[in-house]
Amino acid sequence: MTPTKLIKLTQLTQLTRSTRLQAIALLLLLLGGWEAGVRIFQVPKHLIPPVSDIAVALWRGFYTSPLAKDGFWYHGGITLMEILIGFFLGSGIGLLVGMLISQMPRLEALLDPYVAALQSVPKVAVAPIIVVWLGFGMGSKVAIICLLTFFPVLVTSIAGFKAVDTDRIDLLRSLSATPWQIFLKAKLPSALPYIFAGLNMAIAFSVVGAVVGEFVGAQAGLGVLIMQMEAQMDTSGSFAVLIVLSVIGIVLTGLLRRIQMRVLHWMPADPSQRNMHT
Repeated sequence: MTPTKLIKLTQLTQLTRSTRLQAIALLLLLLGGWEAGVRIFQVPKHLIPPVSDIAVALWRGFYTSPLAKDGFWYHGGITLMEILIGFFLGSGIGLLVGMLISQMPRLEALLDPYVAALQSVPKVAVAPIIVVWLGFGMGSKVAIICLLTFFPVLVTSIAGFKAVDTDRIDLLRSLSATPWQIFLKAKLPSALPYIFAGLNMAIAFSVVGAVVGEFVGAQAGLGVLIMQMEAQMDTSGSFAVLIVLSVIGIVLTGLLRRIQMRVLHWMPADPSQRNMHT
């Protein structure tokens, strides 16, 4: 690594740390303002609970046995399992179908109207039908998540495989490269940024899909816990569950971005540098 690159990397690391500290300070400021505003204006707790009550609800939810059916561990584990299974199935199928369609122009022209029609159907409206078909178990929630995660990965993967530089393909063909070698050396690296963009959307949709499916009909999960707390007018508990869902989404997105940085290590993080290399 050259001294110039080392200096830029150090500056980028310092900027990231500074941004994180500023984000934490902003969060503390917002939470403090929330607590003070609710106390000063005497907002009813069933409308907007104070931060302290939400913190107590979080402690109460986690300070239980992992098998307790009124705690966060049990319901959170079920929701997380639904999210992971649905995400890997939906995005995996979307990637495979996208690879197949991108290699067969006639198939793409044939399926394009159907993909557009299915993509425009609101998945939330289909959720009750899926629950009727598959029941209140985990299968219906996984199916809903698959629907939500399939299309972002499908569309971005098709766009990525079609965005490959034709000159690179011609060069590999001139070197007697096989179709599989062309795919690995040219098409797949060009498509990876698009694929990860679709995966980042899919991981967020998977959390939404799990909660929507549990709202429609489920026996356990964080969505069920929210509905139970709302029926009891436990608004602080509902906010606590929403925080747990947000943390799950943040952690999964962070893990996916770390994988993306590992896989796409050859892409400069700075957009200006990226433009120079293209």
